[in-house]
Amino acid sequence: MDYEGFIIRPPSEAYSLLLQVTTGCSHNQCTFCGTYRQKKFKIKPLEQIEKDLHEARHYEHVDRVFLCDGDALIIPQPRLEEILGLINQNLPDIERIGTYANAKSILRKSVNELKTLKSLGLKIIYLGVETGNPALLKAIHKGVTYEQMVDAGRRVKEAGIQLSVTILLGLGGIEKTIEHALDTAAILTDINPDYVGALTVMFVPGTELYDDYRAGRFVLTDQFGFIRELYLIIEKSNFTGCFFTSNHASNYLSVKARLPREKEKILNMIGSVIRQRDLSRIRPEYLRGL
Repeated sequence: MDYEGFIIRPPSEAYSLLLQVTTGCSHNQCTFCGTYRQKKFKIKPLEQIEKDLHEARHYEHVDRVFLCDGDALIIPQPRLEEILGLINQNLPDIERIGTYANAKSILRKSVNELKTLKSLGLKIIYLGVETGNPALLKAIHKGVTYEQMVDAGRRVKEAGIQLSVTILLGLGGIEKTIEHALDTAAILTDINPDYVGALTVMFVPGTELYDDYRAGRFVLTDQFGFIRELYLIIEKSNFTGCFFTSNHASNYLSVKARLPREKEKILNMIGSVIRQRDLSRIRPEYLRGL
């Protein structure tokens, strides 16, 4: 496989074939993210993608494909349909294709176009929501408003594609911890995704958020402040059916819950951790990572 630079994927794509169809991120302006700072965004040549798929035909078993890098959905519709067609031609046992997307790239697609992509195997889209607070969305240079983020998420759902969103605990610092949590609960309720993955802020050198932290302009809450945010987000969110996790290595407390069915149970657990402030029940700092 022809990989350019560092490749990342969601935890749930651990056993998927990683097919790099773009390099970098089409947006690449979020103040907390340093993943693609050293990469120039481009769509890889179709000839290289086809060559990679010919190689993958010889792998023992491939039933899932994840499209890398940061935002494959930005690829123009005709080319993206061609890529998905090639995947199906070369990997006949394929069951699911997934991709990262940002709200701007989703909003470039109509619901009918997204339905076409689903018919070609695109079954899950991963969307970085990060926060529902309008001021924070602007401050982190997310590039969309609250309303646009909701529109993008709902568009994916309307097309029948599973939607997995990420949120970022601590993104409001100590100053806006409550606003961040409550507004994030609100946007999750409005989008009603199939999956939510909560991560916790970690500072990446070379990013604007890191510079703000070093300069004292951004002050973090403590470990239990992050966990309080997690509690509030789960408490105030309303889902019709969502698998909510905070099992990423960046988090202080690991949670897996089917919501709303397990809401009371998980809130009781998180609440007990907050009340007891027992450090033995949370992940130590040296085990946290991106």
